[in-house]
Amino acid sequence: MTGLKPETLLAHAAGADDPATGGVIPPLQPSTTFLRDPDNAYRRGFDYARDRNPTYAPAEAVLAALESGAEALLFSSGMAAATAVFQALRPGDHVVAPRVIYWGLRKWLLETATAWGLEVELVDTTEPEAVRAALRPGRTRLLWLETPANPTWAVSDIAALADLAHAAGALVAVDNTVPTPLLTRPLELGADLVMHSATKYLNGHSDVVAGALVTRRADEELWSRVRTIRHDQGAILGPFEAWLLTRGLRTLHLRVRASCGNAMHLAARLQHHPGIERVLYPGLPTHKGHTLAARQMQGGFGGMLSILVRGGERAALATAANVRLWKRATSLGGVESLLEHRASIEGPGSPAPPNLLRLSVGVEDADDLIADLESALAAAVKGCA
Repeated sequence: MTGLKPETLLAHAAGADDPATGGVIPPLQPSTTFLRDPDNAYRRGFDYARDRNPTYAPAEAVLAALESGAEALLFSSGMAAATAVFQALRPGDHVVAPRVIYWGLRKWLLETATAWGLEVELVDTTEPEAVRAALRPGRTRLLWLETPANPTWAVSDIAALADLAHAAGALVAVDNTVPTPLLTRPLELGADLVMHSATKYLNGHSDVVAGALVTRRADEELWSRVRTIRHDQGAILGPFEAWLLTRGLRTLHLRVRASCGNAMHLAARLQHHPGIERVLYPGLPTHKGHTLAARQMQGGFGGMLSILVRGGERAALATAANVRLWKRATSLGGVESLLEHRASIEGPGSPAPPNLLRLSVGVEDADDLIADLESALAAAVKGCA
């Protein structure tokens, strides 16, 4: 199904109906092993389900097409997908990554990856000159980017940084979880790999843990090693989870559009609230990365924002304690709106200010979400007085 707009591609799951029955929904194949032909071959293309199951095909096809990539691979989680990229490097390789980044990956890089032998350097990737200074021609093998970056939503220039990295002989991988390929397509901007925590927007219903990688070139040596790592380590997605992921992808465009609209509405309203010091959202002209985001993101600025609550950590925690509609829970990208205090979640070393609350804006009525948050802020002020 080439040449179709993303909305049509998603709604039809890349044409993945069931040819055996005529069902309009892709089938789920739970088998862990598959029959050989009489001559011992596997002409149907499936042998053992550790990394080859037909249920993966629709989601992988959709993701590759959405990202303008050559091939996609599903993984058992976003962390499994992300760490597979770094494990495909060699001990002694130098990698550059953002200072503001998903905390689970930052922790893994600074503890596990360095113990394994990678040299990890964290820099401010919103400053191209800082990245240029960090790159070591002939030694840096990978530049990892996350934009907008969790939880401050800092914006990095993918195209400019890809040029710098490639000039130094490094590949570029981008965590595209938050914008999704509907808003940003890193491969078209020069990146070599894209990673998704498919648990989030791609699935969108808070009932699947999954990850995905997409490559610009299927013949890239690093990609070959990533495929081997997935096979040998067994970091695969179950067939039912893959089927649920395909189901979630079919409404991705509707959910992302609704979340973006709600987030923009909330950000515009909350930036003037007396109980809030600052709203961090790339859609606001006051955000440092707004101009770049407007150029790099098409169709919206995402469904994630953070607020800095006036009154410090105590007021932020009290606000979180008093919400009724927002759910106090970790994760993002679901149809329901989530709120959490990032500094206490991430622990020591977190770049999140102590008064920051991260908001994953869902698809509810925006005015209902605002009213609930304003009520919680008022209760926090009263409780902290």
